[in-house]
Amino acid sequence: MTTSGRRSPSLLFIGDLITFVVSLYLTLWLRYGVPPSVGILASYSIPFTFLFFLWLLVFYGAGLYGKQILLFPSRLPDALMKTQIANILFAAIFFFLIPVFGIAPKTILALYLVVSLILIFLWRLTLYPSLLADPRRIRAVLIAEGPEANELFTEVNNNTRYGIEFCYRVTESDFANPSMFIQKIQDKMITLIVADTYSRKTDNIAPIIYDLTRVHRQYQFAVFEDIYEEIFDRIPLSLLDSIWFLEHVAPTNSLFYTIAKRIIDDIGGILMGIVTLIVLPFIWLALRIEGPGPIFIRQDRFGIHGTTMKAYKFRSMRYSDAGVWKGEGDNEITRVGAFLRKTSLDEFPQFLNILSGDLSLIGPRNDIRALGERLANELSYYEARYLVKPGITGWAQINQRYEPGNVSPQSVEETKVRLAYDFYYLKHRSLGLDIIIALKTIKRMFFRVSSW
Repeated sequence: MTTSGRRSPSLLFIGDLITFVVSLYLTLWLRYGVPPSVGILASYSIPFTFLFFLWLLVFYGAGLYGKQILLFPSRLPDALMKTQIANILFAAIFFFLIPVFGIAPKTILALYLVVSLILIFLWRLTLYPSLLADPRRIRAVLIAEGPEANELFTEVNNNTRYGIEFCYRVTESDFANPSMFIQKIQDKMITLIVADTYSRKTDNIAPIIYDLTRVHRQYQFAVFEDIYEEIFDRIPLSLLDSIWFLEHVAPTNSLFYTIAKRIIDDIGGILMGIVTLIVLPFIWLALRIEGPGPIFIRQDRFGIHGTTMKAYKFRSMRYSDAGVWKGEGDNEITRVGAFLRKTSLDEFPQFLNILSGDLSLIGPRNDIRALGERLANELSYYEARYLVKPGITGWAQINQRYEPGNVSPQSVEETKVRLAYDFYYLKHRSLGLDIIIALKTIKRMFFRVSSW
């Protein structure tokens, strides 16, 4: 999280423009195999100058210079990807409608999309935050109650890496006396109001908040849920009700996302299938040496909308898991199974589920049917995880830390945390978020193997 000082938008603007120019130079270098000559640069400089400023206008229209993006940087990846794809489409239309430039850069535009995406991500997500490092933080008031509000208050105020600090937290007297609330935030030089809009107590001072933030615009305003998500990358479960799902979980995906996700799943499924065929003889031999038992297991697991699917995996335990937690039975991981889990090779036979469309590479990880039914009886809205297609890896898998020795939740409390991450994914799912999950999963797999 970063501060949103006056110099932030201008610094972003200059950095974006430099990134566009450098991306063009590198694209031409890749296209022609040598550093572009003065003549080549001159032929592209005039048309791309128009495009650069058009693209900056698109960035502005998409809110990439606004306070919300500065306050919530986790929203950047998806916004950047969408705007850059839109910019490339504008460029293609530009060259088609204005052929006077004599340029038909199909290959160059494709290369530029890749190069500019990489550089704009590096600039916006890595270099810019380091340049803007500022010990001064936004002074905020927190209007929220409950354990998750306590968690947020403690986390933010104990870590200077966040761009805000809570200088005050409302009390019962503030709810009863709004004028006292105004005086306190003025005395403490508050500039940001963070409020739980689901709380009925907030209704008492909602007119005051509206007047201060929307009418007179003396203060910035942020929803408690959004700040909590930005800090913890998960949903505060105490705020969930049926209305939340109606407001935040779309019943269908966009056509672009649906097609792109299916293409990525098919490519990933084919690659997983190739790896499975290569390692199959070696895994068969290792399991045979270790002892009797099948090579593969087939499990009844939850599919989309609570349907049942058959999941295929390499056996990693003495016998098939019947839907219990570690310690509830005498089943145990074998030595070969420990290696398979460490390298995630036990998951690779699920390429069959991916290619058949029952499973995705990215999504909430599905449970064995028996265990999932137990959890659904314990936790409210648990089955909402399956409003989208489950995946082999997901947002919870790359963020949640389990007890030492465990590779999955082993208690209801741990499962609650996993659920909070899963609902974050349901709310924010996008191609950009899927790419982040995929890259972090690969990183985690690499470090697992290297530490073996």
